[in-house]
Amino acid sequence: MNLYQQLINQKIKTITPEELVSYSRDYNIPLTLEEAEQIIQIARNNKINIFNAQERAKWVRELAKITSPQTAKQANELFMKFTSKK
Repeated sequence: MNLYQQLINQKIKTITPEELVSYSRDYNIPLTLEEAEQIIQIARNNKINIFNAQERAKWVRELAKITSPQTAKQANELFMKFTSKK
């Protein structure tokens, strides 16, 4: 895993609910504070590598359960934007 991947995965593990909601607003992804708290709980309790397509798909399914399928789809598109190789 390269440094960029490590930084992104570390941020996922250390983000606060308030930060996550703020980022969701920046990218027009609807998210409540309660949903952010649930998402962060899952991220902290599970090893999730969003750079791995299979792990990301599993993560997106969990997001859909917490939020909505549309919100999970938007999050996946954002993940793919940040994780795609340029």
